[in-house]
Amino acid sequence: MGKIWELDFYSRPILDENNKKLWEILICESPTSIDTDVNSLFRYSQFCSNNEVNSITLQKAIETAIEKSGDTPSKIRFFRRQMNNMIIKGCELAQIPVFSSRHTYALNQWLEERSQNFYPQQSGYDEKSAQTTSVQYPQNNAVNLPDAVKGDKQDKWALVSLSAKDLAEMKEWDIAFGEAYPLSMANIPPDTIIPGLIIFSARSLPLAGWMSGLELGYLRLEKSAFSKICLETGVSDSWILANLTDKATLAEGEGFEKAKKQANGVHFLAIQSSPESESFAGFWLLLDQV
Repeated sequence: MGKIWELDFYSRPILDENNKKLWEILICESPTSIDTDVNSLFRYSQFCSNNEVNSITLQKAIETAIEKSGDTPSKIRFFRRQMNNMIIKGCELAQIPVFSSRHTYALNQWLEERSQNFYPQQSGYDEKSAQTTSVQYPQNNAVNLPDAVKGDKQDKWALVSLSAKDLAEMKEWDIAFGEAYPLSMANIPPDTIIPGLIIFSARSLPLAGWMSGLELGYLRLEKSAFSKICLETGVSDSWILANLTDKATLAEGEGFEKAKKQANGVHFLAIQSSPESESFAGFWLLLDQV
């Protein structure tokens, strides 16, 4: 897998000489392994006026970023659904595959850093507009996994936990499909308990392969008359991974959510053929930044 980039193109809380909001293109590299050096990840930023907001401007920015980085990304992720058409068109013009995604962990952190430490220091900073900017993700009703990747009725799941110290050794594990990020991004100590969901399936490899083609965002507990653990993908898709059918499993789900919050949103999804297996068909370190 080649390098993956994350991209945003949107107005910022900074006014130009004509009292119009400046727009900004941000591009950064996605960390994909637990041992990624976050300081080595590529970043590119470019301001533009509101009359330059178009797919051609974005295309040129992507091409400039490719020239500066010396790498052509295998794909680009973006979360800003309001800019969906323009971002897709700009990436297509630059001939880079593009995917809507909530797996923009590095970009979200960079935007937060700039909102706190960079934009307020710029001439023309507009505090009022800074307070009104927020991102709302639409959410579809959770649906069952496709029949083609389901195993038989013997498939099982378990809510488990590892320590951050355990996860630091993830690069040594036998994993067919997966993605991770350095735990330094979450600012948690080594003894932090990290919750996760493991699925044991006779069709573990097809299931993991299918999931690897999705833009995995995070796991969440949905409490209702039929409570469940859902996997959020893309910017609006939701998949049912585990039905919590009684008080005991609901309590497990509530414990999972509590542990996830205590771990600053860090959690994981794993797929194995059986509890006895020493390898993973899939293992993804996820982050809930909502």
